[in-house]
Amino acid sequence: MDSLPNLLREGYLWRPGQRTQGRLAGLRYTGVAGTEGLRFFYDEKNIRRSGAIPEPILSTLFGHGAVHTLDGAAHRQRKAMFTTLLMPPESVAGLTGLVMKAWEAERPGWAQADRVVLFDASARVLTRAVAEWSGVDLVESEIDGLRDDLVAMVDGFGTAGPRHWRARRARSRRQKWLAGLVRDVRSGSAQAPEGSALDVISHHHDTDGKLLSERTAAVELLNVLRPTVAICWFVMFAAHALHFWPQHRARLAAMDTDFATAFQHEVRRYYPFAPFVGGRAAEDRSWQGRKVRRGTMVLPDLYGQNHDEKLWPQPYEFRPERFLEKPPGEWDLVPQGAGDPATGHRCPGERIVVGVLEALSVRLAASHYDVPEQDLHIRANRFPAKVGSGFVVTHFA
Repeated sequence: MDSLPNLLREGYLWRPGQRTQGRLAGLRYTGVAGTEGLRFFYDEKNIRRSGAIPEPILSTLFGHGAVHTLDGAAHRQRKAMFTTLLMPPESVAGLTGLVMKAWEAERPGWAQADRVVLFDASARVLTRAVAEWSGVDLVESEIDGLRDDLVAMVDGFGTAGPRHWRARRARSRRQKWLAGLVRDVRSGSAQAPEGSALDVISHHHDTDGKLLSERTAAVELLNVLRPTVAICWFVMFAAHALHFWPQHRARLAAMDTDFATAFQHEVRRYYPFAPFVGGRAAEDRSWQGRKVRRGTMVLPDLYGQNHDEKLWPQPYEFRPERFLEKPPGEWDLVPQGAGDPATGHRCPGERIVVGVLEALSVRLAASHYDVPEQDLHIRANRFPAKVGSGFVVTHFA
């Protein structure tokens, strides 16, 4: 029996690590779970990424030819470009500072509005900030269009309906736009700030010594812009958490930095975002006594790992204090993947997610607003999960 109907029905509660082996959309898969399962998956001797990501996800979320699709030396060369851009402390601080600047620029408009959808508002803040940080010039009238397209790419990867086709159109539109910008930078008709994402990606050489194609460079620029704007999901979830567990507000508003770090870790652990990731077995292997044939899809259970009661006592309780008691390790908290981001496939932008979400959680806790009656449910079978209303606030001050 194919597991796709169960996945669509159960959503995040469909746990590949609990099923171990089966078929998904016609492909044989082996589910792995726990720290040892993650170590098995992130070992390049066991798993390859080339040809593993389904076309619908490449055409919406990641892009064809993206770093996520590479293995071996090609992956390390391309990944080094992203780690240089995204991981240094000065990069995290610089982008976080621009996010805070954009937040303050938007606040007066929220105060005058009858209602603010926090998901949309925070996505606009993040779009404004990451475009400036990346060296992509925008005029005010372009911000909402770019925001909507970047959000659509994330919102449409896990569905076969209208959201998916909206995501495809958004990616096609923005790849063409950014490919033109790369072409202009290379020809000298446009300038990219030295060291910016636009500059670095436009002039990156792969292992063959050649510049990335204009299309591939556009794909990788989107892999800086899109994940940063996707932090709006976690901002929405942070507001949701503050609404249902308001006892955490005062400590955040007092700018307790250790607690702010713990709070954002718990938001990323508790709320559903990435259900699992996938790769293909590079050779015949075995996992816990079960044969994994070459080419079989291997699916590590990220949502299950983040809700494993062996790692997280009372995993369905929202309790930031757990991260004051024990900081997370690279193989236990895995909302952006597992392992070392500098050498493996874990997201190199995770430090930016942490920095930005810490800062915005503090700002939210220190802000005054009302939460009117609305749909605050989070459906387990929607990929990616979202608060039904996007989290509406009124009388923002």
